[in-house]
Amino acid sequence: MTNIRSSWRAIPVLVILLTQVSAHAETWAITDSAHPLTSVPAEVRVIKLDDQQRIEAQLSRRLPPNPHQAALEARQLMSTPAGAALVLELASAQQGNADAWSVGVSKIPAVVVDRKFVVYGQPNVAAAIESIQAVRR
Repeated sequence: MTNIRSSWRAIPVLVILLTQVSAHAETWAITDSAHPLTSVPAEVRVIKLDDQQRIEAQLSRRLPPNPHQAALEARQLMSTPAGAALVLELASAQQGNADAWSVGVSKIPAVVVDRKFVVYGQPNVAAAIESIQAVRR
C-alpha cells in the first residue's frame, strides 16, 4: 500500500512539470554564420540559414571530381553512421530554412516567438525575447 501512495504523490509533480514545459513559448533565433548570436537560452531553436550550403560544401570536399566515382562514394558514405548523421543534419538545415521562410523572416538576426512575434536586428536572443514579452504584457 505504501508503494501505491508514493506513486500517487509523484503524479502531481509530473503533471506540474509537464504543464510548466508546455507553457513556454516556441522560440526560434534565425541567423547565419556572419551574424553570431549571444545569450541564447537552451530551449531556443537556432536556425542558421547558411547551414545547408555549409553541409553541402563539406560533403562536396570529400567527393572526387569524377561524377561516377562521386556517386559511388556518396552512396558508401550514406550507408555509414557518419553519413546518416550528415543526412539528418542536412534535413534539419533544410527544415530550418523552410520554417524561416514560412513565417516571412526578411532580415537577420531575427527572434521569432510563437510564429507570430518577431524582433529583427537584435543578436542578444534573451533581450529580444524580453522585448516580445514586454509588448505581449
